[in-house]
Amino acid sequence: MMRYVVASSFCLGAVFALCATPVVPQDDADPRAPVVIPGDDDVDRDVLAAVDRGLKWLKKTQNPDGSWTAAVGFKLNQDYEIESAAEPHVGVTALAAMGFLAGGHLPDRGEYGETLARATDFILGCVDETSGFVSHHGTRMYSHAFATLYLSEIYGMTRRPDVRDKLQLAVDLIVRSQNKLGSWRYEPFANESDMSITVCQLMALRSARNIGIKVPRSTIDRAVQYVRESFIERGQPGSRWEYEDDYYFFRRGGFMYQKQESTRSSFAVTAAGIASLYNAGVYSDDRLTESLQVLEITYDKLRDRHTHYFFWYGNYYAVQAMHVAGDPWWSRYYARVRDDLLAEQQDDGRWRNTVGPGDAFGTAVATIILQVPFNYLPILQR
Repeated sequence: MMRYVVASSFCLGAVFALCATPVVPQDDADPRAPVVIPGDDDVDRDVLAAVDRGLKWLKKTQNPDGSWTAAVGFKLNQDYEIESAAEPHVGVTALAAMGFLAGGHLPDRGEYGETLARATDFILGCVDETSGFVSHHGTRMYSHAFATLYLSEIYGMTRRPDVRDKLQLAVDLIVRSQNKLGSWRYEPFANESDMSITVCQLMALRSARNIGIKVPRSTIDRAVQYVRESFIERGQPGSRWEYEDDYYFFRRGGFMYQKQESTRSSFAVTAAGIASLYNAGVYSDDRLTESLQVLEITYDKLRDRHTHYFFWYGNYYAVQAMHVAGDPWWSRYYARVRDDLLAEQQDDGRWRNTVGPGDAFGTAVATIILQVPFNYLPILQR
């Protein structure tokens, strides 16, 4: 049995207030000197400059209706099957807006106030008032969870009644859609399960419960059990339980994509497993050290696919896992991912995502990852 400790209040506690504006360098300072950020003194000017360029690119590419355009599709083995090539994408819009929130920006205030206000209105307009499903042009439960998370963070800052009402509908849909395995899949009420879907639902539920939205404890408990049972315990070198290819592996310490012997694991799925437990309030477990080691060992495989959606969603969860784990895990990981992101940023400020929803997705996730040390977003705080 996995030995674990669950925090008494589902996560770290009350919501923290967000700062209105990020720290900016002084004109007469040494351009290479470190900039002190609330909660972390190890973020330098290169990170601030990269984030600024990324957010400016996102602002410039936002649609008049508040959305960002991306390819609607789904994972197909190691590819991304595109169903609609260029549509207003509610999931990508939520992630892009989170990139602004991660820098301390607020709706209707400052340089990006209008950008966030329009994004919020678009996402609210995508909430079905009968079912609570947040979807646009056929997007699935990934996008529903990202949108629910964003609405939760916004409600924590604004306390807008219209946001609360639609947020509760979206949360209720997640709760009702949990299947008998304790998990979720691409569509609401699906019987199958998968770790990459489970993690984003748990993240949304954690954020919602933080700010007073009703989330049944039983929903969390069942999801924790699913994640615990997806941990890979078997496997010795040379056995049939330990193997690798260019991307996938099956080794002790990883988490399975689906809870069955025929499935495999990966950096992204293992990061999702760790983040799932943290977001469910499981902070201490003897075996999570092995999982963190797996991330360190397999990071280079993911780095080689820096334009693939595996890289982006894998590091979206790995940055959360490592940040909560703390040092030495955090400092080693952040130095690697920071340097890789700074090296791959394009001249116009974007980050490429050639297999997946597109560059708005890559840019949104990159800005979130780089700004985790700022500690502005409650959901990303330790």
